[in-house]
Amino acid sequence: MNIRYRFTLAFTAMIALAITVSAEEKKIKRSYLPAAVEKTVAAQSQGATIRGFSSETENGQIYYEVEMTVAGHTKDVLIAANGDIAEVEEQAPVDTLPSPVRDGLRAKAGKGKLLKVESITKHEKLVAYEAAVITAGKRSEVQVGPDGQSLDHEE
Repeated sequence: MNIRYRFTLAFTAMIALAITVSAEEKKIKRSYLPAAVEKTVAAQSQGATIRGFSSETENGQIYYEVEMTVAGHTKDVLIAANGDIAEVEEQAPVDTLPSPVRDGLRAKAGKGKLLKVESITKHEKLVAYEAAVITAGKRSEVQVGPDGQSLDHEE
């Protein structure tokens, strides 16, 4: 019985490690991008400075991310292997946010200071705003929906 328990525990730990490793981003070179992804990158990065590329596997599907600076702000585009844009995270200055979003983020941050805010767009639909927050020297993140309200789940 004790051996079976140890085996089950070891097997569970290996599965958890495999899941963690598979969701991890790996830095890659542009030359490793599939042709469809390269085409999307070329279109999305016009006028931008590319900071880097990475790949990651989520739910068995490979995605490629291009990190850019556009007109002085950050923009990260997550692209499926077929070239479709899955997600865009784009920096948004706090003073340009709609009032309900700004108020919602500040309320969730509490006594913390908002450092950087990004809009999150999935499949061409704005789904959330995310802010990096620092409170008493500790970093965290908060999210609200496009209306400034709390989300049922994190995006």
